[in-house]
Amino acid sequence: MKEKIAAVVPAAGIGKRLGAQTNKPFACINNKPLILWTLETLEGMSEIHEIIPVLKKADITPAADLFKRHNITKVRKIASGGKERQDSVYRGLQLIDDRTCLVMIHDGVRPLIEERIIRKALREFKNCDGVVVGVPVKDTIKKTNGDVVTETLKRHALWAIQTPQIFTYASLYRAYEKAMQDAYYATDDAALVEQYGGTVRVIEGSDTNIKITVPEDISIAEILLSKRDAKR
Repeated sequence: MKEKIAAVVPAAGIGKRLGAQTNKPFACINNKPLILWTLETLEGMSEIHEIIPVLKKADITPAADLFKRHNITKVRKIASGGKERQDSVYRGLQLIDDRTCLVMIHDGVRPLIEERIIRKALREFKNCDGVVVGVPVKDTIKKTNGDVVTETLKRHALWAIQTPQIFTYASLYRAYEKAMQDAYYATDDAALVEQYGGTVRVIEGSDTNIKITVPEDISIAEILLSKRDAKR
């Protein structure tokens, strides 16, 4: 993969369910802020030329100092977050100067992302507008109307989608522009590309690529990190 890659890292969440004393991206795992775990992984990848975190306005100055202290040199711009995640990512996209690049969106609160997963997604970026990472659904999923089951979905065709999600800049920005014009909101970036005619592929990621949402997730992440360290 020879294209330049810009990584947009939405991290403007408050994290009410996490119950932290700070905004969620700055809650700590093993005394290190969540977002720093993420950025250090991206910083270490030669494929990624630019990182644009998206943060709450009040967090931008202290975050810039944090990144500087930890030598995160690929962060040269920080976007201010919007009302919804989609608004935040859109602001990050607008700060990318190279419109010929690939764009990787990765949640700042998925701190256990591994380089091998990102590289796998890049290798599979062929004949499509985007590649997303996910894991096959293990549980039986039922569709309901209220509390009445209307359909049991075929599990083999269902995926729990994560980030990273990688797109051509052109296809992603075009989808965002149209979505904003139509006031169409979705829960992930791929859904916007799909909505406006783009082709998105899914590849298998990792069950350890968890999103930190509630306090128990911090404990799980610490266990997973200790197991990862033990293998090295």
